[in-house]
Amino acid sequence: MLSDIKYIFRYREKAVDRVMLYVSLVCALVVLFHLGYNTDKATARQFAVITKWIFYGLMILGMIRTALSIVVAQRIVAAHYGGLVLIIYFAVVAIARTAHLDFVSFLQQDEWLYLGILAVFLTELSKSSLFFDNFYFNPTILFVISFLVLILIGTLLLMLPRTTSGQPLSFVDALFMATSGVCITGLSVIDVSIRLTGFGQTVLLVLIQLGALGIMTFTGFFGYFFSGGFSYKNQLMYSEILGHNKVGSVINTMIKIIFITLFFEAIGAVLIYFSMESADFDSNGERLFFSVFHAVSAFCNAGFSTIGDGIHNPLMRFNYSLQLVIAALFILGGFGFAIVLNLYTFIKRWVINFFNRAFYGRPFSYRAWVISFNSRLIGWTTFILIVFGTACTFFLEYGHTLAEHQTLWGKIVSAFFTGTSSRTAGFNASAMSEFTFPTVMLMILLMWVGASPGSTGGGIKTTTFAIAFLNIVSLARGKDDLEIFRRKISNDAVSKAFAIIMLSFLAIGLAIFALTVTDGDKGLLNIAFECFSAYATCGLSLGITPGLSDGGKVIVTCTMFVGRVGLLTLLVALIKNTRNRNFTYPQEKVLF
Repeated sequence: MLSDIKYIFRYREKAVDRVMLYVSLVCALVVLFHLGYNTDKATARQFAVITKWIFYGLMILGMIRTALSIVVAQRIVAAHYGGLVLIIYFAVVAIARTAHLDFVSFLQQDEWLYLGILAVFLTELSKSSLFFDNFYFNPTILFVISFLVLILIGTLLLMLPRTTSGQPLSFVDALFMATSGVCITGLSVIDVSIRLTGFGQTVLLVLIQLGALGIMTFTGFFGYFFSGGFSYKNQLMYSEILGHNKVGSVINTMIKIIFITLFFEAIGAVLIYFSMESADFDSNGERLFFSVFHAVSAFCNAGFSTIGDGIHNPLMRFNYSLQLVIAALFILGGFGFAIVLNLYTFIKRWVINFFNRAFYGRPFSYRAWVISFNSRLIGWTTFILIVFGTACTFFLEYGHTLAEHQTLWGKIVSAFFTGTSSRTAGFNASAMSEFTFPTVMLMILLMWVGASPGSTGGGIKTTTFAIAFLNIVSLARGKDDLEIFRRKISNDAVSKAFAIIMLSFLAIGLAIFALTVTDGDKGLLNIAFECFSAYATCGLSLGITPGLSDGGKVIVTCTMFVGRVGLLTLLVALIKNTRNRNFTYPQEKVLF
């Protein structure tokens, strides 16, 4: 018997993983049926009991599987760490539900059972994702397919009866909301605070989180964590998906991306929690969910809110500390993970220098270019855009939307929030219908520019805008090369910048033209604003989104998807010519 078990776990471990995947899939479907589809109270009570047995059953299976695997390996390896973490989670929840201790009473809620069951399915699914290298897809195409699959799953979940209050969402509305969540846009055809139930809002929250970082990043991280390794082909695939040049450090980069995201979202949730009054919520759980939802939505630049009218709601309109926290989150999320890591390295280096100087008397150790070229370019461009957007909003809206704020500090914070949120976040502290026409045009410009590359935001990206603008200045000065920070910018970077700009205008122009055909009665300014917002995955709207026809909703849905994935990236993946030529054609001058 023992020899058979050793044989299975040593040579047939993939078969064990496959069985666990199917078992966890069935259990996850039972939970989803109970949460999202079942509306009969008697059946719901029966499924509540079944869910408990599923939870304890998976706990026992996980314990046996991990224990046997450790016995066979005769040591604890990296592949066992994930199973041990899940066992600890299951054990803590089980003890909390049976011991009835006051300090862990919050773990007695059924939501922790659902989370454990879905966590098991996610880990097993993540292990399977590591075998994507058996399919000879272009990594970029695989990246696009993962978004499409996530949108489809989100659409089906949002169509479940218990996802919404009242009538279930139609396919077009559910597709629109799922795409808006996955593409972290924030445009909505329904009132999230009214139509979506707690389960529906949780589904939307998960779609935002997975969409911001990419389903492949999440599944790759958990797959590595629970399987204990990556094949070289996996590393090549994920290095191209993440846009990382060093194959050997792709795992470390993936872990840092997940850690940075969860770290800032956790800090933001705590700050949001304490910036709101407990009297504004029916329960502490509702206050906690509000904090987590808005922290994730802000850092991911999604712009969704669980309160009607969002930040413009009277509960938050004059809560300036809350607005500063949310603004800090979406600015950090819009910087890009590589830039945040580079800033962390810079700050860490100076902290160590000061510590060594203060306690050991050692001199400062300097190192050239700790802040990389891209960090400098993105930092300065972002700073200029923040100052420009805040100043223009302050002067343009001083006598209009800012007039309701009694103090100068309130006006400055509101102008800062509006000027920075317009780029990709999609939160609005003032009524969109009350902004002046120049401010609306300013918002269109800021939305089009968007956030930084490698971030959770959209738009053409700050680096693209900076390179194109500075190249125009360089040409006006009669220079043949573009030089920034004593560095020469490559010709292919300049060409790519102008290609991205041209393709953005092409995509937005086609979307505007299509919407004038399907929803021409909405007005050209409203339509143009909607299309710029959709392509830039910003989420601001002048109020026409819920009133769009089904055809208009499909057009905006496609625009959001193209804006999130990147039209140039998609075109390169589909039509890239990989043949190398050993000759070049004669060069000609073109008249301009």
